[in-house]
Amino acid sequence: MAPSFDWWAKENHRGTPVVIKMENPNNWSMVELEAPSEDDFLYDSDETSVASRPKDKTRNKNAKQLTWVLLLKAHKAAGCLTFIANALLNLTAAIRRRVSSGRTDIDNETSGDMATENFTVKSEFYSCIKVFLWVSLLLLGFEVAAYFKGWHFGAPDLQLQYFYTLTNPLAVKGVFDSLYSRWVLIRVEYLAPPLQFLANACILLFLIQSLDRLVLCLGCFWIKFKKIKPVPKQATVDLESGEGVGYFPMVLVQIPMCNEKEVYQQSIAAVCNLDWPKTKILIQVLDDSDDPTTQLLIKEEVCKWQQEGANIVYRHRVIREGYKAGNLKSAMNCSYVKDYEFVTIFDADFQPNPDFLQRTVPHFKDNEELGLVQARWSFVNKDENLLTRLQHINLAFHFEVEQQVNGIFLNFFGFNGTAGVWRIKALEESGGWLERTTVEDMDIAVRAHLHGWKFIFLNDVECQCEVPESYEAYRKQQHRWHSGPMQLFRLCLPEVIRSKISVWKKVNLIFLFFLLRKLILPFYSFTLFCIILPMTMFIPEATLPSWVVCYIPATMSFLNILPAPKSFPFIVPYLLFENTMSVTKFNAMISGLFQLGSAYEWVVTKKSGRSSEGDLVSLAEKEPIMHETGVLVPNLVEMKEEIKQQEQKSKKKKHNRIYTKELALAFLLLTASARSLLSAQGIHFYFLLFQGVSFLLVGLDLIGEQVQ
Repeated sequence: MAPSFDWWAKENHRGTPVVIKMENPNNWSMVELEAPSEDDFLYDSDETSVASRPKDKTRNKNAKQLTWVLLLKAHKAAGCLTFIANALLNLTAAIRRRVSSGRTDIDNETSGDMATENFTVKSEFYSCIKVFLWVSLLLLGFEVAAYFKGWHFGAPDLQLQYFYTLTNPLAVKGVFDSLYSRWVLIRVEYLAPPLQFLANACILLFLIQSLDRLVLCLGCFWIKFKKIKPVPKQATVDLESGEGVGYFPMVLVQIPMCNEKEVYQQSIAAVCNLDWPKTKILIQVLDDSDDPTTQLLIKEEVCKWQQEGANIVYRHRVIREGYKAGNLKSAMNCSYVKDYEFVTIFDADFQPNPDFLQRTVPHFKDNEELGLVQARWSFVNKDENLLTRLQHINLAFHFEVEQQVNGIFLNFFGFNGTAGVWRIKALEESGGWLERTTVEDMDIAVRAHLHGWKFIFLNDVECQCEVPESYEAYRKQQHRWHSGPMQLFRLCLPEVIRSKISVWKKVNLIFLFFLLRKLILPFYSFTLFCIILPMTMFIPEATLPSWVVCYIPATMSFLNILPAPKSFPFIVPYLLFENTMSVTKFNAMISGLFQLGSAYEWVVTKKSGRSSEGDLVSLAEKEPIMHETGVLVPNLVEMKEEIKQQEQKSKKKKHNRIYTKELALAFLLLTASARSLLSAQGIHFYFLLFQGVSFLLVGLDLIGEQVQ
C-alpha cells in the first residue's frame, strides 16, 4: 500500500490571501496577508484528492497571487528609487545654483581697512590649504602610476623588501622607477620622522583632552548619583506687594539688542511678565539698532508695556561703541542703578519663565561671596534642521557637564552672557564691563573669579532661546566664541599670575580653562584629522593607529551625546561635523591668539524669531484696546504686517554661499581617501571618505537653512 501524504496537505489554505484596492488604474494598493510557502505549490498525490479539486485552476490562482506580490515589491522598489533619484536631483540642482551664483564666503570682505586685513588673513589661510590640495593631487597621480608599475605597498613595514632595489646602484631601474625610489627614500629619511613626531604630539594632546572630557563626565555622573544641586537659603513667597517673609531685593533687568526685530516682542513680553514686585524691579531695553524702523517698533512695544503698568524704560545710544559690552557699560552708568542690588541680563531672543527671579535670586541670600547665578539654556528650534540638532548636542554637553561640574566643584565657569543674575557689587569690584575683547561675558567672569567671587550654575532652571539655523550665522558665532578667549588669554595672563587666588585655581584657569579647552581642542582637531591624517596617506612611513582615527573619537562622541540621549541617531554626523567645524575654530583661535584683524569681528547672530511667531499671531488676532489713560495700544496687526514685509525683503537678499576653505579641505580629504585604497587601509579610507563628504556638504552650504 502506498504511503499516504495527507498529513502535510493543507486543504484550508492554498496560495497567499491578498486584498487589492483599486480606485483607478494609476492609484492602487495591495495588502499581503501571508507570504506564500512551499506547501502552496505542492499537492496530494492521491488520485481521489487530485480528482476532487480543480488542479489547474488552483495553480493558476497561486501564479496570479504571486504575480501581484512581485508587482507590489517592484512598486515599492520603484518608489524607493524614485525618492533617491529625486533627492539626488535636488542635491545636484542646489550644487548647480551655488556654483552658478558664484557667491563665496569672502564676498563680504570688500571695503574698509579691517575688512581688507580680514580678507588678507583668510586668503593666506586658504592659499595654504590650496597648496596642500594641489600637492596631494600630484602625489595621488604619482602613486597611482607607481601602483600600476608594481610598487604595491600594503603597509609601511612591507617596504623593507624594496630597500635593496632602492639603494643598490647596480640594480637596473627605469626612469620612473628611479624617480619613485628617490621619492621613497626622501619620505623615509626626511619627511616621515618630523610628520610622525607631530602626529605623536597631537595624539598626546588628544589623549589629554579626552581624559579631561572623561573626568568631567564622571563628575556629572557623581552629581546625578548623589543628587547634588545648589539649594537657596530660604525660598521666596509670592507676594505682589513685596511685604512679608519673602526675599525681594531690588533687581535691574537689562535686554541688550541690536537690529533684532524678529524677536524683540517675545523677549520684552517675557521679561515684563516676571513674577516680582513691581516696585522692586526695573527693566531696561538697551537698543543699539541703527535701523529707524526697528527703533520705532521697539519704542512702541516699550510704550505699550509702560501703559500696562510695567516698570520699563527704553535707552538708545547715539554713539555705538564697544558693541554689547559698551551698551551694558553705558546702561550701568545711569544714576538710578545705585538703588539696585542685582542685575539680570537677557539677550533679545531669550524668554525667561515668570518664576525665573524667584528661582535664582534667593541663592544670594546670606551668601555674600556669591557673585553670579547662571541658568541653563533651552532651545525652541533645536529640531528645526540637522544643524540645530548638532548644536543642541554641543550645548547640552556644555551646560549639563562642563558648567554644572565646574560650578559644583570649583564655583567657577564662564558667564554665558545672558540668563544670569549678577551681584552689582561683584561687577563694580571686578572693573565692570570692558570692550577689549569680543567675549565680554568671559572677561568679566575671569576678573570676578580673580577677585574671589563664587558662581552657581542651576541646571534645573531653564531659559528658552534659539540657536542659529543657517551655517553662515553659526560660523560667524563660532568664530567670535573661539577668537575672543584667545584675546582674553593674552590680556589677562599677567593678571592671573599676579592674583592672590590659590595655585590650584591658577593652574585650572590657565591650563584647563584656557589652554586645554580653548586652544588645544581646536588645534589638534584641525591639525590631526584634517592635515596629518591625509598626509600619512601619501607618506605611509608615518602612521596613525586605528584607535586614534576611529575608536577614541567615537567614544568621545558617545560621551558628548549622553546629555542629549534623543540625539543618539546623529552620533556619526555629530562626529564628522565637529571635525568639519575645526577649520573655522582653528582659524578663529589663531586670529585671537596673534591679534589678527578677524579677531575683532562682531556680527550679531541672526535670529529667525520662531519662538515669537505663536505669541505674535495670538496677539495680532486680538482687537486693539483703549487703555485706561485714553492712549491706544499700538496696532499689532500693522506691526505684524510691517515685520513680514521687511522679512520678505531681507529674504530676497539672502543667499546660500560656497565656503572655499571647506571645499578645498573636502577635495584634499577625498584625494587622501583615494590614496588610502592603494595601501588597503580600511578604517582610514572610510573616515577620510565620510569626512570629505561632510566637508563637501558644508562647503556647498547644504547643511542648515536653505534659501531658494
